[in-house]
Amino acid sequence: MHSLQEFFSVGNEIDPDVPALITLFNSTFTDFQTKLVLGDDEPVYLPANEDIPYHRIVFAHGFFSSALHEIAHWCVAGEKRRLLEDYGYWYCPDGRDAKQQAEFESVEIKPQAIEWAFTEAAGRQFQVSTDNLNGAEPDRKGFTKNVEAQLAWYKNNGFPPRAARFIDALKKHTEINGSAVTQ
Repeated sequence: MHSLQEFFSVGNEIDPDVPALITLFNSTFTDFQTKLVLGDDEPVYLPANEDIPYHRIVFAHGFFSSALHEIAHWCVAGEKRRLLEDYGYWYCPDGRDAKQQAEFESVEIKPQAIEWAFTEAAGRQFQVSTDNLNGAEPDRKGFTKNVEAQLAWYKNNGFPPRAARFIDALKKHTEINGSAVTQ
């Protein structure tokens, strides 16, 4: 995990809206003792421990979309799951077979629907992630339809409370600043 200064000092590039996104998330959810943190290769959720008194949503490579995706997972995780590293789930990496890919997609529908709403609220374009470049060929079109149907359901029936709160924060920030989350 890096501070923004450390990340830039080693020659990395991040989306210019990421610092504002980090600030927006961290100020929106102070009551959850959870911070959005710039990470390296793999995203991870880390609960508070003896050394660090707050939970961390670590996103990859300074990518805006990675941050939104990891926030979406946090928004669907229940209270007990938020006390476990990566919410207690085992992640099956790239290279999944057809059965593993179907299981991956079934648990990704809700978070990606929420990520889609976040992306819209931030004035950006959303693209689903099937996250399996070296495995079974995913049904990208079918998965997109499933995520879109879940998004429509949320829009008609309401988002989970933390997701709704962050959508509102993103919309307000975007309205004030013109586009995306740029300061």
